[in-house]
Amino acid sequence: MNPGIYASVFITFFVIFTQQHEMRKAVMIKRKKKKGLKNIMNELIKKYIRKSCKISTGSFGTTIVGKIIDVNENWIEVETKKGNELVNAEFIQNIKINS
Repeated sequence: MNPGIYASVFITFFVIFTQQHEMRKAVMIKRKKKKGLKNIMNELIKKYIRKSCKISTGSFGTTIVGKIIDVNENWIEVETKKGNELVNAEFIQNIKINS
């Protein structure tokens, strides 16, 4: 085969890999900037401990119905009919309190 084809394939993969690395780096920087926001969100959620709620992660497709037991760092422990579940607070889009 033509060595030029190998070179062009190698360069294409190298460019794609570099772009993906830069995108991951940008996401990590963005998450580090949001760290202060995480503490505020945890304090808001702690108000609803021992209350029945419906937690939705939106595009990730999961909805959890249960009682909030504990909030620790960015994890929320919820007691459901199936047992206790942990939800990563970074992926939560909304929480509805059922009273």
